[in-house]
Amino acid sequence: MVTQASSMNGQRVAPMPDAHITVHDQYSTTQERMKSHLVRSILFVALTLACSATVAQSVKITPLGSHAGELCMRDRATIFEDPTGVRILYDAGQSVTGADDPRLGRIDVVILSHAHGDHLGDLKMKALDAGACDNPQVVSAAPNSTTAEIAAAKNAAVIMVTPLANFIGRKIETIRGKPTPACGSADAELVAPFAAPCLATVHTGGTRLVKTSGASKAVEIATVPAAHDNTVPLALLSDAKRKTLEPDNVSLTLGPPSGYVIRFTNGLVAYLSGDTGLHSDMQSVVHDFYKANLMELNFGQSALTAEAAAYVANTLVQPASVIITHVNEGATIGGKVRPTSRTAAFIALVKGRPVYPALSGRTMEFDGAAKCVAGC
Repeated sequence: MVTQASSMNGQRVAPMPDAHITVHDQYSTTQERMKSHLVRSILFVALTLACSATVAQSVKITPLGSHAGELCMRDRATIFEDPTGVRILYDAGQSVTGADDPRLGRIDVVILSHAHGDHLGDLKMKALDAGACDNPQVVSAAPNSTTAEIAAAKNAAVIMVTPLANFIGRKIETIRGKPTPACGSADAELVAPFAAPCLATVHTGGTRLVKTSGASKAVEIATVPAAHDNTVPLALLSDAKRKTLEPDNVSLTLGPPSGYVIRFTNGLVAYLSGDTGLHSDMQSVVHDFYKANLMELNFGQSALTAEAAAYVANTLVQPASVIITHVNEGATIGGKVRPTSRTAAFIALVKGRPVYPALSGRTMEFDGAAKCVAGC
């Protein structure tokens, strides 16, 4: 072991390093690197598992519009999927092709805000992506409607105000050739999938619980007030009834219009506004009582200006996140909101929370705090 300097030919030679110390240092460095790599690996696995668990516990929200990846004139339909598997179709409308629409998949529950044709579905898409975003190509869905077609084909529970549910129930009966039964008593917990379509009627403020077989928790679906009209298109009435109403250019009102509040099993509370103007129940019922943290807002120009819609988001409901739909315009190009659109004007006025356009076919996933964790 050389530890001191020596001389060679009168020149001083630097001491050789201690071999024992060099090996020890290399061993220590290797150990530290291995420990560091192990720590990083453990952290990566933990983060991956945490992210997977978050996504697994998220609610999936998929708009079904007329043109893939866009928010268009007639877009209304949305599918909500709870982490337990319960799948809810909201306002089938005119942007689907009917019960054969390949995007539907399994549907456990059908909900409908009101009887206007663009929600009930007096028309349907001739084909997906047919026509232009601001003028989709549609064909008649009379005499049954897209809502009734889909509920009948999917053996879905129909959850809506009683007069509207009874109207849809009769359409389902016409399609299937047999009466549409009640899903069960008003306080029954409905268990999906169902053997046949059924009616789970409610009045404004009423609630129904739906769960999948084997799930420990149920999804809570409540109807809440909306300020709008609820007349049905004449084309969906029987010939006899239509002939009595046509001379006066009026139709039938099928109970009050509705919004919905859905409590999902991961804690997310979604407010689906339906078509509505401003009303105080947005604050007292939706915000104060239900504490909704996600809002899907219908932005029809006959009911809300950009300023009024922003007041709903910023002051009345105050959700953590907003999904904007029912914009009655070709709001996007290439999935991006057009800067000169009404939709862009609304988004610019919303403060302190993200606004997501309901792009057709793009699934957004939200955790219990209404934070988008994927797809936004």
